[in-house]
Amino acid sequence: MTPSRDKQDPAIDKRDFDAHRPLLDDADAEVDEQQRGHLRSRAGSCLSATNNDDGLLNDVVDEILERDRKKMAKEVVRISSFAWGVISCLGAGSITAFSLYGPLLLTRLHYTQLRVNAVAIAAEVSMYLPVPLFGYLCDRYSPSPLALFSGFVFGAGYLLAALAFKSGPPPDAGGEGWPFWVMIVAFIAIGVATSCMYLAAVATCAKNFGRGKHKGIMLAVPIAGFGLSGMWQSQVGTYFLCDRLEDGARGDVNVYKYFLFLAILLFCIGVIGTFALRIVDENEDKYIDEAVEELERSGLLEESEFFRPRNEVRAAYGTFSQADDGTGSDGDQTLTLSEEEREAARLEKEREEEERRKKNWLLNYETRIFFQDKSMWWLAIGFFLVTGPGEAYINNLGTIVQSLTPVSNITNASSPAGLPSTHVSTIALTSTIARLLTGSLSDLFAPPATHLFPSPLESSRPASVTSATNRTTFTRLAFLLPSAFLLSIGYLLLSSPIPLQYPGLTHLTTALIGLGYGSAFSLVPIIISVVWGVENFATNWGIVAMVPAAGAAVWGLVYSQGYQDAMDDGNGTNDGQCHGWRCFGFWAVGCTVSVWIAIGAWLIAWRYWRRRGVVV
Repeated sequence: MTPSRDKQDPAIDKRDFDAHRPLLDDADAEVDEQQRGHLRSRAGSCLSATNNDDGLLNDVVDEILERDRKKMAKEVVRISSFAWGVISCLGAGSITAFSLYGPLLLTRLHYTQLRVNAVAIAAEVSMYLPVPLFGYLCDRYSPSPLALFSGFVFGAGYLLAALAFKSGPPPDAGGEGWPFWVMIVAFIAIGVATSCMYLAAVATCAKNFGRGKHKGIMLAVPIAGFGLSGMWQSQVGTYFLCDRLEDGARGDVNVYKYFLFLAILLFCIGVIGTFALRIVDENEDKYIDEAVEELERSGLLEESEFFRPRNEVRAAYGTFSQADDGTGSDGDQTLTLSEEEREAARLEKEREEEERRKKNWLLNYETRIFFQDKSMWWLAIGFFLVTGPGEAYINNLGTIVQSLTPVSNITNASSPAGLPSTHVSTIALTSTIARLLTGSLSDLFAPPATHLFPSPLESSRPASVTSATNRTTFTRLAFLLPSAFLLSIGYLLLSSPIPLQYPGLTHLTTALIGLGYGSAFSLVPIIISVVWGVENFATNWGIVAMVPAAGAAVWGLVYSQGYQDAMDDGNGTNDGQCHGWRCFGFWAVGCTVSVWIAIGAWLIAWRYWRRRGVVV
């Protein structure tokens, strides 16, 4: 055996074997142990790496699931808030059924026509005048407080009205009931609650869907629900809450039971709306930031830290806590981290305060711009001239129908012009159809909107969209102006002698007025959201929504005076009701002219928008 061979592959001979000597020496045993430990460590590291990869993957999956869960939760909030907004509007428009019991204030409580209109005007004025205040509160806080307030005020108002009606005629009308001013107070409360509930519902829908593809229909549906409320509530009163005659037939609505029903219903809707009406925060934050960026691009604002976008502000505030890692000793590190946490909390509080101040400044600035815009005033003037006659017609529909009944008609026989409840349902139904149609059609055919301060994306969007789809587009004024013309045709028909000869044609008048009235209440808020944005929508729409109060007061007084003059000239009967053309004819002529002037005012507003390149 060669030496090299011995070194490379030593052999063990049976003569060299020692029972007391290990087969391997200690060095070889240590080397093998180290190798086995290394293999075990490598296996452990590989297993640890695999576990880390699995943990990272699990974290990513969990984050995606959490993000999807939050997104789904926001969509649920958005959809449920929209659904309850529609339900709120279906209840809030109870005042539109005033004609159902308005004539009974004449016959049961012995009110004059002027007093009946005073009750209606009190409700209309209190419904529209506070809208800017409620819109201001809704924009800066949330719709929930308004919904809760509306529920309590609705309940108190209708309960007071029910008790006042049950007490009978007031002392100055030959009875022993409660004074007339109690009924005025009750309907003032009803009007205030109406505006609160309506505005809370519409503002919620506008802010949750205001920049979406279907913003028109998402606004039109709750507004249409407001018009439908008068229809279904009048039918409930006519068929379920009515007095029964001796022969078992249905009589007039039982006003006391009807008011109690509305008090309970609307109180419940308002309380539930406190929790159901929610605005998705990311939408409102996005609208505020986009509005600030548009104002900066327009040159009206200088670039400053105060008006930086929300994400930049958050990033700036987050740099302080990331600058120091706390590299000192354990005690110093704990102290430093504690100080940093307090400082971070203070900066977070300051950031939230700055966000709130930025939001308030922006909304106040946009309100000032809205007041200074001449096109807004022309839009509001047209809205005043259209809605004033419409409100007066809805409030006095019962007496207009009775005026078409000949004096020689049999007592207690139905009017040839139809029941007041039927006309209330007709105007509610046609108004709802108009709101839904104009809202959906404006989404389909209106051109892509540009705001008062368009961003570059919005400025370039109309051309690109038109060239890509090559679709036919119409401005929203193409829907608003013909609707107003149909409204004027309704008044023109009423002012002619035709309804006296054919009283059934009054249903056509009611339908035309419902179409024009509903279209105005659908398209005007949509135009406001398009031209001036949605971040301050509740305030802007509240300002314009004040004008129907003045219109209802003016045209209601004109109707009352004409009605009373006709009665004094011998056109009245012992039951305090007027019969003949003079009871409403001159008023109808004035309403026709008023709507024609409104069309001219809206054309002037459209001219202003076209000059500035604002697409509606």
